[in-house]
Amino acid sequence: MSLKIGVAATALAAVLSAPAFATEGYFQAGYGTVQKGVAGAGVANPADAMAMSINPAGIVDLPQMATIGVSAFMPFRGYTAVGPGFIAPGGASGSLNSNSNFFVMPNGAYVSPIDRDSAWGVAVFGNGGMNTNYPNVLNNAMPGCFGVYCGGSAGVDLKQMFVSVGYARRFGSFSIGIAPTFAMQMFSAKGLSFFGFPPQFPGFPPSFSADPFNMTNNGVDMSFGGGARLGVEWRVTDRLRVGVAGTTPMPMTPFGKYAGLFANAGRFNIPGSITAGVAFDVLPTLTVMGEYKHIFYSGPEPIANASALIILPFAGGPGYKMGQWGGPGFGWRDVDVFTVAAEWRATRDLTLRAGYAHNTNPIRGTDVTFNLLAPGVVTDHIAAGASYAISPNAKLDLAATYVPKKTVWGPETTPFGVNSGRMIGISMNQWEVSLGFSYRFETARSVVAKY
Repeated sequence: MSLKIGVAATALAAVLSAPAFATEGYFQAGYGTVQKGVAGAGVANPADAMAMSINPAGIVDLPQMATIGVSAFMPFRGYTAVGPGFIAPGGASGSLNSNSNFFVMPNGAYVSPIDRDSAWGVAVFGNGGMNTNYPNVLNNAMPGCFGVYCGGSAGVDLKQMFVSVGYARRFGSFSIGIAPTFAMQMFSAKGLSFFGFPPQFPGFPPSFSADPFNMTNNGVDMSFGGGARLGVEWRVTDRLRVGVAGTTPMPMTPFGKYAGLFANAGRFNIPGSITAGVAFDVLPTLTVMGEYKHIFYSGPEPIANASALIILPFAGGPGYKMGQWGGPGFGWRDVDVFTVAAEWRATRDLTLRAGYAHNTNPIRGTDVTFNLLAPGVVTDHIAAGASYAISPNAKLDLAATYVPKKTVWGPETTPFGVNSGRMIGISMNQWEVSLGFSYRFETARSVVAKY
C-alpha cells in the first residue's frame, strides 16, 4: 500500500508544479501516455489505470495496477500584426513569438478490483491550461509605450489539475462508472495595465475594468471546485465495444486577484464535455477506434463572451467593462473533436499505436486581439506510440504527437475601435513526447481488456 500511496503523492506534487498547455482549445488530447499514442482515444478501450480519466466505466475491466507518466510539451505560439494600430507589431516582420516553449506535464493513476464485477481507482492529472509570455518590445502606438498592450511584457499562465476518485460496476455486458472530481486552478496575468488605467485621452473612461486593481500583475491566484465524470461501456460482442462518457461543468471559486479581468468577477468555471466512441477488434491482435467529443466552451461566460464587448462604449453600446457580470471574455465557441486510431499487438511484448484527431477551432477572427494571450487555434493532432513489456508485471509506454501550425486572422479590436487598419494573425504549433510506466500487482485474475 505504501507504494500505491507514494505513486499518487508523487503524481499530485508534480502536477501542482506543472506549467500549463493547450491542445483541443485548452484541454489535453488524452491524459496518459497510452491515450496520447492514439490521439486521445480510449473511451471504449481501457488499456491502463489512466483509462479512468477518459471513461471510469472501463476500470472494471482492469487488474490491480498503477500507472505514472510524464510528457515533454513544446508549444510554439505567437502572432503577426500588419498595418497601423494599437497592438505591438513585433519588429520589422510584424511577428512576435511567445517565450517559454518547454513544459513538463505528469500524470498518475491507481485502480483495483473490489470483486469480480466492481472496481475503484484514483487518478491525478492536468486537465488543460494556457501559457503565453511575450517580451517587453517597443510599441509605437503612443509615446513611451512598451509591450503588446502598452503594459510591458505580457502573458497569462493558467493551470488546471484534477483529482478523480472513481467506482465502476459491471451488469452483464454493461459497465457504468462515476468519478467525483476535485479541480484546482492556478492563474496569473501580466502586461494588461493599459486596460486598468488607460492614459487620459479625450473620450477615454477612467478604466476599462470594473475592478482595475484586481486585473493584472497580481501574482498567482488559486481557484477550487469540482464536478464529476460519468461513463458507460457496452460490450456488444466479444469484438465490439461502445463507450460514452462525459464530464459535468465544474463551478469554481472566483479568482479574487483577477476579478477585474474575467467576466463575472473572476469566476472562471471549467466547461463540461461529452465523448462517444467504438472499439472493434478487427483481429485478435488489431483494434481500431473511432470517437467523437464535444467540449462546451460556450458555457462559462469568461471563456464564451465576445472580447469585442470592451469597445461597445465607443460604439454607442451599453458599456460593458472587464470583470463585469456579462462582460468581455475570450469569445470561444464549442469544439468538436473527431478521432480515429489503431492499436496493434505486434508481439507478446510489443504493442504499437497510431491516431489522428481533428477538432474545430474555438476562436473567431473577430476575437484574435485578446486571444494573443490564449491562441488555442490548433486543429490537428498526429500521434504514434508503443508499449513494451519489460516483465510479466511491468511495461514501458512511449508516445509522440505532432500538431501542425494553424493561424487565424482577424481585425484588431481594442478600445480604440474595430478595423483600425491593423490585421492580426494568431498561430500555434506543437510537439509532445510522453513516457509512461505501468505495474500490475496481480497476474492471475482474468481480465477482458487488452493489456
